[in-house]
Amino acid sequence: MRLNDKKVINAWCFYDWANSVYSLVITATIFPIYYNQVTQSGESDLVLFFGVEVINTELYAYAISFSFLFIAAISPLLSSIADYTGSKKRFMQFFAYLGALSCIALAWFDGTNIEFGVIAFVLAGIGFSGSIVFYNAYLPEIAEPKYHDKISAKGYAYGYAGSMILLAFNLSMVLKPEWYGFVDEQNPAKISFLSVGIWWIGFSTITFKRLPGNVYNRKPAGNILLNGYKELGLVWKQLKELKGLKTFLFAFFFYIAGLQTVLYMAASFGKKELGLDTGILIVTIMIIQIVAIAGAYFFSYLSGRVGNIKALFACCCIWIGICIYVYFVYDAPGFIMVAFLVGFVMGGMQALSRSTYSKMLPETQDHACYFSFYDVTEKLATVLGTASFGYLEALTGSMRISIIALALFFIIGLLFLLKISSLKDIFPVKH
Repeated sequence: MRLNDKKVINAWCFYDWANSVYSLVITATIFPIYYNQVTQSGESDLVLFFGVEVINTELYAYAISFSFLFIAAISPLLSSIADYTGSKKRFMQFFAYLGALSCIALAWFDGTNIEFGVIAFVLAGIGFSGSIVFYNAYLPEIAEPKYHDKISAKGYAYGYAGSMILLAFNLSMVLKPEWYGFVDEQNPAKISFLSVGIWWIGFSTITFKRLPGNVYNRKPAGNILLNGYKELGLVWKQLKELKGLKTFLFAFFFYIAGLQTVLYMAASFGKKELGLDTGILIVTIMIIQIVAIAGAYFFSYLSGRVGNIKALFACCCIWIGICIYVYFVYDAPGFIMVAFLVGFVMGGMQALSRSTYSKMLPETQDHACYFSFYDVTEKLATVLGTASFGYLEALTGSMRISIIALALFFIIGLLFLLKISSLKDIFPVKH
């Protein structure tokens, strides 16, 4: 397969269009709002999960943590096997369909079956995260490094645009159920969960039709399981010798912990701490998506002028300011202002992180193995961020302390980025 094929690149980007509806509808807007509503009983926010009493939002945070912890535990093995057998595409399809079908299953969650709902939510997260491991690993195989910033930004832009279209439809059902003849107030949310699964499966077929199945035409030989572990060990040894790449992963671990936690817990914060109604919350999240498209392209442009590391440094500084500002927000206008800032910096930081890492990789055919480290780092960071958020809420009784604590993650990430600037072995990333 030749590099820089426009049809293949567009198909790769289109998977962002297909799967980003999960991030927006399930993790960021309608499901967390719906979950809070159906698990709240009067003034009590306590639920019984397999006989254990826990705060509903604390359980939600831990469910996110578990799904990411699980995929972090198995993705290195899966990725090394995928590299060795040339089966990235099949693994990516399996996890995509697992995630989509789990979203469809959420349509049967009504608050009385809390265990079913949480398990389906966890499986959806595992499916999404698992597919992204193999999706990201395709980037250095379909394009030259000089195009990675632009292509990565394009993928995120596709994702934000596609998810906005579906969310607009879902929002119309939630705010105007009479237009669709709904009597049960839970039906709009349940139909939204169904639509996410159908959208995800339907549009991902475009990606799977055009992505190559085996870029390097490898054939499995010997014990595939053991060879997968062997290759993973070799990649780990190489990572230890690449100081710039290793330091970047440390920086990425801390700042992405903060970013992902804000993304996953924003709607719960608005609902629980500010008492915002569903319409305002969903519109606010839509603002994040719209601004994120501009942010992805802006920071791609900025990285071309000042380098990837300095652009990421600027992102961290903005995030620190956001966390501090959120602590003092008590009304809808303040929350909307935060959403604007979050969207702008979120799109840029996610796209730049992926392309920066792909540029720093050495010459290799084992891209899935290398990207498994990147994805495991992201997953473990999300576990740390969301688990810390849930624990601090349980400890203090307030989400505000949890939000301000997230600033520490961005500060530590910023310090590691400063360290990268002093290193001289950075693969072709300007700094």
